[in-house]
Amino acid sequence: MENPLVAIIMGSDSDISVMEQAVRLVEEFDIPYEMKILSAHRTPDETAEYVKGLAGRGIKVLIAGAGWAAHLAGVCASQTAIPVIGVPIDSSPLNGMDSLLSTVQMPPGVPVATMAIGKGGAYNAAIFAVRILSLLDPELAGRYASFRKKMAEDVISKQEAESGKQGAGSREQGVERF
Repeated sequence: MENPLVAIIMGSDSDISVMEQAVRLVEEFDIPYEMKILSAHRTPDETAEYVKGLAGRGIKVLIAGAGWAAHLAGVCASQTAIPVIGVPIDSSPLNGMDSLLSTVQMPPGVPVATMAIGKGGAYNAAIFAVRILSLLDPELAGRYASFRKKMAEDVISKQEAESGKQGAGSREQGVERF
């Protein structure tokens, strides 16, 4: 296996069902990755040690998903210079709003690119990682351009199919279900 370019981490094994969306897309683009469970609160030393070593191992982008207090992405961003993409996970009684605010409200100088709450956010985190990696990889950039073109074609074909139906009024065309 090639050296990983993307690291995908999550705060708990209960986050796997959400973060699988990122894994699925990274695999679709044949990007080497690694996945780990690390907690900003329960394994802070191990998390810091892992993140500090990412750049030296060739990792280019870190995707960090966490629920509840969701400090994982921010702690990671404080320990590395590589881009950190945060995925708030809807695992608490607040349905992810606590995770969103904990991930997005970073102090100046410690940025985290924060995605939407839940599976859609994990999927978009992988798309964002592909975009970042595409900046230096023309072949990947071409595959990403084809991916975008296919997304547009799928929406258009669904709309054309829907337009051909009499009395059909679905407003959810082109929306991927997670």
